[in-house]
Amino acid sequence: MTCGFRTGKFLSAHNAEHYSQTGLFDTLMSDHQSDSQLLAATVGIPFTVNLWEDRTRGEQWVPSYDPSQLVLTDDEFLRTTSNNAVDSGKRRFEFEPIHTGIHRLEFHKRMAWKFTSEARRVFLVHVQESVS
Repeated sequence: MTCGFRTGKFLSAHNAEHYSQTGLFDTLMSDHQSDSQLLAATVGIPFTVNLWEDRTRGEQWVPSYDPSQLVLTDDEFLRTTSNNAVDSGKRRFEFEPIHTGIHRLEFHKRMAWKFTSEARRVFLVHVQESVS
């Protein structure tokens, strides 16, 4: 799994220090689960999440999020293998944050013939106001 951002970012040591000084770090860490990653974003500025998907096996990532907090603005599959028998590549999701706060963004890897998810990726997105 890779996570790429045009404007969002993983929480770096610098950001973590800023959050600890403002008291936000404790809030983030109390919400942070061992299976989740912390992300930082800005209201109105899109960010992307890229996940590897092997469609040959029937894999498909399905996002789960609160649409009143985040808007899915793009969902694109980028093939990386040029073989007639293989259909795999990166699935690119682009979201635009609407409101500030900490929002949960969850992805489940589904297979068409299974009732349960094959894998799960969880992100806690800390959205801040844009600095003008």
